[in-house]
Amino acid sequence: MAAFLRTPTLGRSIVLLLGAALILLMSANVATFLMVARTESFNRSVEHTQEVRLTAQRVLTWAVDAETGQRGYLLTGRGQYLSIYNDALRALPEDMDRLERLVADSPEQTEKARRIRYIVDERMLTLRRGVELAATGRIGEAVSLIRTGRGKILMDAMRAEVDAIGDHEQRLLLTRQAASERSAKATLIVNGLAGVLIVILAGVSVWLVRRYLADLQAARAALDQANAGLEETVRTRTAELVRANEEIQRFAYIVSHDLRAPLVNVMGYTSELEQAGKALDGQIGRIEEAAPDLVDADARTAVREDVPEAIGFIRASTAKMDRLINAILKLSREGRRTLTPETLDMKKLAQGIADSVRHQTDAADAEIEVGDLPEIESDRLSMEQVFGNLIDNAVKYLDPSRPGLIRLSGQEVPGGWIVYEIADNGRGVSPKDHERIFELFRRSGRQDRPGEGLGLAFVRNSVRRLGGVVELESELGQGSTFRLKFPKRLVVQDPGDAA
Repeated sequence: MAAFLRTPTLGRSIVLLLGAALILLMSANVATFLMVARTESFNRSVEHTQEVRLTAQRVLTWAVDAETGQRGYLLTGRGQYLSIYNDALRALPEDMDRLERLVADSPEQTEKARRIRYIVDERMLTLRRGVELAATGRIGEAVSLIRTGRGKILMDAMRAEVDAIGDHEQRLLLTRQAASERSAKATLIVNGLAGVLIVILAGVSVWLVRRYLADLQAARAALDQANAGLEETVRTRTAELVRANEEIQRFAYIVSHDLRAPLVNVMGYTSELEQAGKALDGQIGRIEEAAPDLVDADARTAVREDVPEAIGFIRASTAKMDRLINAILKLSREGRRTLTPETLDMKKLAQGIADSVRHQTDAADAEIEVGDLPEIESDRLSMEQVFGNLIDNAVKYLDPSRPGLIRLSGQEVPGGWIVYEIADNGRGVSPKDHERIFELFRRSGRQDRPGEGLGLAFVRNSVRRLGGVVELESELGQGSTFRLKFPKRLVVQDPGDAA
C-alpha cells in the first residue's frame, strides 16, 4: 500500500481524487447533519418559547377571570359569577406549576415565575376575603376592600412580570434564530464549496482518464509496431535455430558414423593381434619344448601377459566407445524424429513399464506403486522413453539397506498443465549434482552401476521437445523425486518446429 501511494501512477491519482471527493461528500453530509440538528433544536426552542409565553398568559388570564367573577358576585350577588371565580382558582395552581417547570433551566426566568406565584397567591387571598365578606352579607366591607387599590397594584405587577417573561423568551428566540440562520448559511457555503470542488475533481479525473487512454492508445500502437518487428525477428531467429539444430544433428550423425568406421578397424585389428599373439604363444611353447634356453623371459612375459592385457584394455575401450557412439546416434535420431501427438492412458503406460522391470525389482526387494495418472495428449514413444529411463534409473540406484519403494503420481494443475512425479527412497543425489546429472556423459556418486551418463540427458532433451520441464528434488540417503511438467495437449505445427 505504501509503495502504491509513493508511485506516481494514474491509478494512484484517481484513487487520491476519489478519496478527496469522498472526504468532501462526508464533510457536506456532516455539515448538513449538524444543520438539521440545529434546525431541530431551534424548532424545539420556538415551541418552548411559545409554550412559556402561552402558559404565562394563561396564568394572567385566570387571575383576571378570578377577579372578574369576584366583582360580578359582589355587584349582583348572583352565584353564576362564583363559577367563573372557582374555575380560575382550580386552574391557576396547575398552570403556575407548569410555568415553573418550563423556566426551570433559566435562573432569571425562574425568579420571575417565583414573583408571579407570590403575586397570584396575594391576589387570590384578597379576592377570597372579598367573597367571604359578601357571602356573610358584609357587602360594604367587601367593596371597601376593593377600593383600597391593592388589587390593581397586584394585577399590574403580574402583567409586568408576564410581559418580562415573554420579552426574555422573545430575545432568546431571536438569538437562537440568528444562530440558526448563521448555521444555515455556513452549511450552504460548505455544501456549495464541496459541490464546486467535486465538480473540479471530476473534471480532473476525466482529464486524467482521457490522457491515460490517449497514452494507452499510443503505447498500443507502438507495441503493435514493435510486435510486428519482433514476430519477424522471432521467425528469423527460430528459422536460424532450426537450421543450426539440424546442422548439429547432421554433424552428430556424420561424426558418429565416421567414428564407427575406424572403430570397426581397431576392433578388427585387435582380433588379428589377439590371433597373432596366440600364434606367437604357440610358437614359443614349441621352442621351449625343444630348446628352453633359446626363449627369453621378457619375450615370454610380453607374449603371454602384456599382449593379452593390452588387447583386453583395447577391447574394453572400443566397447565403451561403441556404446557412446550408439548413444550419440540415438540422440541424433530422436532429435530428427517427427512427434505424433495422441491421447495416452498414462496409468496403463507406466504400469507396462513397471511390469517390464519386475524381475529387477523382485531381485532388489523393491516395489513400484503406480497411482492415478491423468491422461495426456502427447507423443507416445517419447513418453515411454522418458518414463522408462526414470523408472530404470530409480531401480538402478535403490538403497540395498532398506526395501525399495518407487511411487508414480500425477495431477492436473491450472493453466492447462499436467505434473507427474516419480519418487523413490534410493541413494539420493547430492545438491551440488542436481544439475550436473542432466548433462551428457556426466554421473553422480559412486560409479558402481553400469551406464554412460546418457539417460537423464536424454530425458531432459525429450521433455523439452514435448514442451515440458523436468525438475529434481533429492537428498543424499533419503531418495529422489523427479517432477515432470507437460502441457496437457502437445501442439506440433510442422516437423521443423518439432525438431
